[in-house]
Amino acid sequence: MTSSENPLLLDIMVPYWGDPALLRETVDSVLAQEDPRWRLTVIDDDYPGTATQEMLATVGDERIRYVRKERDEGIIANFRSCVQAVEAPLMAMPGCDDRLLPGYVGEILETAARFPRAAIIQPGVHVIDEHGDRVRTLPDLVKDRLVKPSGRGRQVLAGERLAVSLLHGDWLYWTSLAFRTARIQQVPFREEYPIILDLALVLDMVFDGDMLVTTPAKIFDYRRHSASLSSAKLSDGSRFDDERDYFRGAAVRAARWHVTSRAYAALTLPRTLRGRDRDGVRALARHMLTV
Repeated sequence: MTSSENPLLLDIMVPYWGDPALLRETVDSVLAQEDPRWRLTVIDDDYPGTATQEMLATVGDERIRYVRKERDEGIIANFRSCVQAVEAPLMAMPGCDDRLLPGYVGEILETAARFPRAAIIQPGVHVIDEHGDRVRTLPDLVKDRLVKPSGRGRQVLAGERLAVSLLHGDWLYWTSLAFRTARIQQVPFREEYPIILDLALVLDMVFDGDMLVTTPAKIFDYRRHSASLSSAKLSDGSRFDDERDYFRGAAVRAARWHVTSRAYAALTLPRTLRGRDRDGVRALARHMLTV
């Protein structure tokens, strides 16, 4: 079945390797969705044992699919497998230990319908720890209050503003994001940056012209483990090596973007002057002169 035949369906793709009990929480959270327009696919990266397959077989919902790989290919390859297997026009890729709150599917589909040009949707999230308790960590406070662009309601972000914001600090929650399938399938994962794989992919989409919409509705429980790979890489500093390497190239692209944007503002200025739009003149002049 093609995406054109599923205009109002969200494919929820779960790359699986981990605790079957936590995956069961993820599956139960999908089953509890208020909006039934979803399909769940679990792609098992050859995790030892058969507990997951047996658990899913007892659920008895035809919207749930299970695929087991013949060998462990690694998380990046499994991300790619999930993206390639999507058939619906919209997809999400929660972690196998995250939880979708009951309004997740409905909010994603409504936002996608209201903003048909947006390729990425970032919902509001709660952060939970390895025990499932909600927490507020210092990085999350910084993301929310200092780095993330502010505004009420759904916010449309694109271009230079979005790119610079993400280069200042990654305020996204990767596993909570939803994507237009046609767009994410066109952008390759950067295997050379395994620790910031998610940020690099989103920025590559932004540089390619894609828009992102944030929604304030907190509809996702994002699990943050204290012993996660990213936490370990923060401790030994290797995450920052990846970031510096990628950001060098990204900063050059953002700078070129700004030059192009200022040139366009300069071309627009004479028309604005003729229209005697003082506010417009000031805004264009400010943009042209800002480095």
